[in-house]
Amino acid sequence: MRRVLLAFGLLFVLAASPAGPLFDAQTTHQRLDPERLIGFTVANQTAQYKLEASFDSGLRASDLDGWMKHMTSKPQHVGSPMSKANAEYTAELFKSWGFDTEIEVFHVLFPTPLERSLELVGPTTYKALLDEPALPEDATSNVRQDMLPPFNAYSADGDVTGELIFVNKGIPADYEELEKRGISVKGKIVIAKYGGSWRGIKPKVAYEHGAIACILYSDPMDDGYFQGDVYPKGPYKMDMGAQRGSVADMPQYPGDPLTPFVGAKEDTKRMTPEESPTVMKIPVLPISYADALPLLSALDGPVAPPNWRGALPITYHIGPGPAQVRLKLKFSWDIVPAYNVIARLKGSEFPDEWIMRGNHRDGWVFGAADPISGHVAMMAEAKAIGALAKTGWRPKRTIMFGSWDAEEPGLLGSTEWVEYHRDEIDQKMVAYLNTDGNSRGFIGMGGSHTMQEFINQVARDVEDPQTGVSVLERRRARDLANGSKTTPEKGDIPINPLGSGSDYSPYLQHMGISSLNIGFGGESGGGSYHSIFDSYDHYKRFGDTDFSYGVTLAKVMGRTTLRLANADILPFRFETFTGHVNEYVGEVEKLVEDLRTSTEKHNKLVASGAFELALDPKESILAPTAKDAVPFISFTPVKNAMAALVEAARKADTAVASAEASEALNVAIAQLERAMTDDKGLPRRPWYRHQVYAPGFYTGYGVKTLPGIREAAEELKWDEMNEQMLQVTNMLNAVTAAMNEIQRAASVGEVAKPAR
Repeated sequence: MRRVLLAFGLLFVLAASPAGPLFDAQTTHQRLDPERLIGFTVANQTAQYKLEASFDSGLRASDLDGWMKHMTSKPQHVGSPMSKANAEYTAELFKSWGFDTEIEVFHVLFPTPLERSLELVGPTTYKALLDEPALPEDATSNVRQDMLPPFNAYSADGDVTGELIFVNKGIPADYEELEKRGISVKGKIVIAKYGGSWRGIKPKVAYEHGAIACILYSDPMDDGYFQGDVYPKGPYKMDMGAQRGSVADMPQYPGDPLTPFVGAKEDTKRMTPEESPTVMKIPVLPISYADALPLLSALDGPVAPPNWRGALPITYHIGPGPAQVRLKLKFSWDIVPAYNVIARLKGSEFPDEWIMRGNHRDGWVFGAADPISGHVAMMAEAKAIGALAKTGWRPKRTIMFGSWDAEEPGLLGSTEWVEYHRDEIDQKMVAYLNTDGNSRGFIGMGGSHTMQEFINQVARDVEDPQTGVSVLERRRARDLANGSKTTPEKGDIPINPLGSGSDYSPYLQHMGISSLNIGFGGESGGGSYHSIFDSYDHYKRFGDTDFSYGVTLAKVMGRTTLRLANADILPFRFETFTGHVNEYVGEVEKLVEDLRTSTEKHNKLVASGAFELALDPKESILAPTAKDAVPFISFTPVKNAMAALVEAARKADTAVASAEASEALNVAIAQLERAMTDDKGLPRRPWYRHQVYAPGFYTGYGVKTLPGIREAAEELKWDEMNEQMLQVTNMLNAVTAAMNEIQRAASVGEVAKPAR
């Protein structure tokens, strides 16, 4: 049925398109849609398409295959011998392709396990294996030298024993369910399923509720046999597979936990781990669902709510107890070198305007899907651009490539580089373009909304290797089949706002650099993520098996990089951005109104005694108490500022559409995203300066748009919300002023120097 719907969607989209097919059978590189390429004159558009055709001719799937096999042959976490070897390997290739290349070293905290043990000590006993097996079908699974076992980086040391409590996914809503049942985790050890939020949120919330340790596991309903055949027969997580990962409190700040705001060089002054606010305060350990089964089987107490239950062959109980567990962890707390590879191709006209393309290189073990599948696509782009440069061509703006180390523990490599080079980045960087892991299927696009029309146009110009239509048309067909949202007046696919979880975060949310994050997926099974089985063999069997989507990603990101580097006028658009922000304002206003309505309804039911009458005594659920009333919050200042911004964006778009290219205009456009930042940052986390996009304080990877006012409302902090309403109003006014500068520069070729 899915294939039928997809086919129907494709036919519908192509039939509805007034421009007809986007590709000629003989020249798939050339877009036949007569609409002008955003940011280019007609003459330069023709030259750009020819350049992109030459770029495509330099891409080889066999290159990606060979690079991945080499780079994933040994464990390559930060601090490992293979980490350094892969940095040197990457740097030598970039040099051979004609880039000025350096390896810049930072020194970062990366604790690794010295001791791990987990035991069920009552009422029955079980000693967890805490290991993943070698499989004959996976050649690297028996390469044990330098391999890190399953663990959570930045867990606390500890030796604790206590009653066990099952907390579902361990997010704040789950603790509300526990409170309804009168269950406290204080002094207890909690076990939580992966999923529902970023893993670091789970021990953070557990600690806030008084738990003394946190165990994480992947339930087979989410990541295992419930989804399909497990590895090696299928792609999904086998019973002994375990997900490694960082549990640093990244919603406070990413990067080295000991050096916030400062690049971590060898002689940098550091906090101690005990002083760091992002190092977890309780022991945390990930385990397989084979090791989780005896622990969960030993629980009694209330039966878990239906939406808490997984696919293990047990009745899911919450506890506490009678299961008693002992968890013992000890870590090295070492400072290790992180090797960033930085490559440059100097621009011919604007060498001090930088377009940066990045992907991290380190993995938890072998890291084939995450991150090498994205990294080899970036390498292919660099090789093809280098080949163009060897013919005498040069980009107008400087093109840079960043091969980041130490992303997996918490975006350390990219964040330290940004913090160390902060002033130069602020002066020169125009855009940052990120990928991470890649697979096969549908294009995913996230980033700054000012780049939405631009990246949609890029996606229209790249052919999907399975269907022969553009990657945009294939994605749109899926969205139509699923009833997802599109932009009807333009046919654009709205790009997702970015939270966190990859190397765009320091650029976008700390520095205010316009950013994109792109990748393909949706047609490969999970199961290998952060495990020993994220290997070349797994990827070749169940990922992008022929690297055709790696080449396709290289085509998308190569065009994105080349067009930004060569554009006469930077290809950003502004009304699309204001449309999204206007929606976000409406969402927060509705959130407050819904909270007010639900609180009033709740309090009426409490006063009437209806809750007591409705309670089922078998559930042992406590009757709710009255809630504090939601005060009046005025959105008028924000909405007035929003109205002015909408008008400024309309005028800026109109002016840019007919403008002559000038350095002043491009400077004004490049600075626009900076106006969305505030030096004070967000409440309790000043590192996050962007006022439109941020990771949620209790979602981690998940984005919160207009985070200052949205999270204040969600957390019922009304005084803080009033303060943040003023900050958002000031931000919108600053963006309006920046839009006005763009309009003025488009009209007269002048612009005031932005304040620093």
